[in-house]
Amino acid sequence: MSVAVRSHATGIFFVLALSVLVPSFGPLFAQTTDHPATAEESHALMLKELSRVRDETDATNFYIGDSEARQLRAGVASFNDRTPPETAFDGHMRLGLAELNLGNEAEAIAHLETARDLHARTQLPSEALAQCLYFMAVSWLRIAETRNCCRQPGAESCLFPLRGDGIHTDMEGSRNSIAILEKLLARDDLDEKMRADAAWLLNLAHMTLGSWPEGVDERWRIHLPDGEKGAPVFPEFPNVAAKRGLGTFGLAGGVVADDFTGDGRIDLVVSCWDSRVPLRFFRQLPDGTFEDRSEAANFAGLYGGLSLTHADYDNDGDLDLLVLRGAYLEKFGQHPNSLLRNEGPGPDGVPRFVDVTFLSGIGDLSAPTQTADFADFDLDGDLDLFIGNETTASLRVPCQLFRNEGDGTFTDVTATSGVENFRYTKGCSWGDYDGDGDPDLYVANLDGPNRLYKNYGNGSFIDVAAGVGVDGPERSFPAWFWDFNNDGNLDIFASNYTTGGRVYWPYYRGETLADGDIAALYVGDGKGGFRNAVRELGLDAPMVPMGSNFGDLNNDGFPDIYLGTGTPNYADVVPNLLLVNQRGERFKDRSVAARMGHLQKGHGVAFADFDNDGDLDVFEEMGGAVPGDPYYDALFENPGFPGTHWLQVRLKGTHCNRSGIGSRVRAVIAENGEERSVYAWINSGGSFGSNPLMAHLGLGAATQIKRLEIFWPVTGETQSLESVPVDQRIVITEGSPDYESF
Repeated sequence: MSVAVRSHATGIFFVLALSVLVPSFGPLFAQTTDHPATAEESHALMLKELSRVRDETDATNFYIGDSEARQLRAGVASFNDRTPPETAFDGHMRLGLAELNLGNEAEAIAHLETARDLHARTQLPSEALAQCLYFMAVSWLRIAETRNCCRQPGAESCLFPLRGDGIHTDMEGSRNSIAILEKLLARDDLDEKMRADAAWLLNLAHMTLGSWPEGVDERWRIHLPDGEKGAPVFPEFPNVAAKRGLGTFGLAGGVVADDFTGDGRIDLVVSCWDSRVPLRFFRQLPDGTFEDRSEAANFAGLYGGLSLTHADYDNDGDLDLLVLRGAYLEKFGQHPNSLLRNEGPGPDGVPRFVDVTFLSGIGDLSAPTQTADFADFDLDGDLDLFIGNETTASLRVPCQLFRNEGDGTFTDVTATSGVENFRYTKGCSWGDYDGDGDPDLYVANLDGPNRLYKNYGNGSFIDVAAGVGVDGPERSFPAWFWDFNNDGNLDIFASNYTTGGRVYWPYYRGETLADGDIAALYVGDGKGGFRNAVRELGLDAPMVPMGSNFGDLNNDGFPDIYLGTGTPNYADVVPNLLLVNQRGERFKDRSVAARMGHLQKGHGVAFADFDNDGDLDVFEEMGGAVPGDPYYDALFENPGFPGTHWLQVRLKGTHCNRSGIGSRVRAVIAENGEERSVYAWINSGGSFGSNPLMAHLGLGAATQIKRLEIFWPVTGETQSLESVPVDQRIVITEGSPDYESF
């Protein structure tokens, strides 16, 4: 029953490891031996497997299930006068945190108060009491969120810094939290990491009451980033999710944005990592609102999924889905992924999906994962698949590379290709970094070196990350290939997952973070070389990214970044980050100015032109990892940037894969008398959230495209179109001399 409380020095986690609390069920899906003969049989088998996962949730999911709480309740109920006070302190502390995870805030505080009162009778160090008080402060803040932001959300709710209807009307939770945090900060023996966390939360608590900044002692007060005072430096992006029918309330999950119905409007597929919640399909209507058509999409029983991605893997002209499951759950996360084949539109235009995982050959081994990427690594015209699996102390599993056989099936070529990784994979991305024509693979690992697998074109890969200096940061999470500076060479963004107030508090007080606490931006030379320019580019801010993606929000031709932040820890309430690209020379944090610094936990992110007005909006799937930490999804609407122009390009491959994934689009434009190029590669963007499979080219002030080039990697040919008008949506077919509008 007794499990040592993790010390603050290693980070406070409100989700406690259950390896000693839950029975050992063993691998749930180590190897699937059933091989169905039809798509319908494959779908039925998946529904059976996912029902089994659903039924085991309480016992095996130590984030969502209540097994820990039930066992701790029984233990605490057995305490009596003979129970050592140290044991009672530990039990009430742990039960308090378990109740908080489940959303039982009042019960949580009652147990934490009991633990506080017990401390004087124990021989435990003062650090234990400080942790108890800290947890009490966080619990009161969670009560404040539940009573205000969750029960009566407004347009400004949880947007950093809080203002307007984001200020709480029920103030009890924040007031009680402030009183405890101030007592903590007055202690001389407080651990410095906890002091930074407490100071950060103190600022947020005062914001909820409208008493920030003057209510915070200058010793602990944070300051907004430079340039956020006076004239606006970036327009506000209002959150319109609720009025568009997308303000759904739930936990962490993924998102895919694309036109699944073929009507020219962007639809959404959203997942929830709770293995009792099915996928949801949102069709966009002509008036810009969305309706839930999950039943028509055949999503009933397709539970769970922390992340999603999509591609036309079978080259039939419609978009298929991949659902990724089991992340973070170690040996208990051996849940099957789902490859959902699009069967085409039903009578009302909504596509019907069928699960062909076991039929296609990618379902024989199930391992915890949240990241995958499609690419044609062997340049045979169809899309192959890499899935980044999570190796941990309790489960050693390889990543998986599947070669598409062109007949709807895949062959696992992981062992012969050399991309097993055997690390805690959190992000992956394909891109031809060395300009030799075939896609290479970048793999981001948490608590271990990253990989850059060079593709030798013969089915084999070699990890060259250390040799070219792109194997950091050590705590990587989302990562991707992109051309942020429009020089025609692919660069690599690799985020850093450094948690909590210990980095946010000093950053918002103007302090420089250590190298181990920041991301990396590796600038590529197109020949295989890189240099890390993260500090000179202004990306040395703290990041705790889960959701992530990129796109050109202000139509200047240079892609911007949006990161959904947070950890399972309730206390890691940090702003989601908008980092605006300053024409390839620097990035600026515009989260505050754009009102996109959402404080709730951010997951799947998609950039898309949802309202077909020529600029990119941002959808973010919100919500934490535990039942007590849900929130409403967000849709940040782009207000537009007058005087700028754009072009949206869909590709239709004939020799290349149907969607043109991996192809490069280049627009040569003249702007203010100077010629320049804008580049984009066809892919889904970042590694936690999927953009539409098209190129959105911001053209700045250019009023015409002098030349539009498409490089098709299978043939190695470049297709050119001259004098293309701006501000339109076009489809380019491989080898066709002209384009079509859509």
